Amino acid sequence: MTDISMKLMRVAGSDLSQELPSYESKGAAGMDLRANFKDDLRATGVCVLAGTRALVPTGLALAIPVGYEAQIRPRSGLALKHGISLVNSPGTIDSDYRGEIGIILINHGTENFQINHGDRIAQILFAPVTHGVFHEVETLEVTMRGAGGFGSTGRS
Repeated sequence: MTDISMKLMRVAGSDLSQELPSYESKGAAGMDLRANFKDDLRATGVCVLAGTRALVPTGLALAIPVGYEAQIRPRSGLALKHGISLVNSPGTIDSDYRGEIGIILINHGTENFQINHGDRIAQILFAPVTHGVFHEVETLEVTMRGAGGFGSTGRS
């Protein structure tokens, strides 16, 4: 396991007493992110209606080192028990982004879901980034699969 050092800033209007993300176990790959509402929503939170989505603030901004990204992923318990996931999963935070981390939650469940101030809503993981370099060609090597699309390698 490799540690990377980065700067973390609490954004204006966020709850400064909110816990910072941390690893909950020695083998954890990700840290939980919490809802951190500004004063106007701190007492009431946000209700994500069944079939809708909401942008939930974390109150945090990061300076991720060049060569790394942060990945935002759903929490498995919320997904299983309530159908709560991320619209863009995994979400990517680039190393040059300096704004507040917002979590785009979607409610795939059949019941409305209440997000309260301080609730654990997603996970954040850090990963190295590899840039691809394209070399335009006239043809590609032939493979057994060829141009077979979705379901072409087995039962669909």
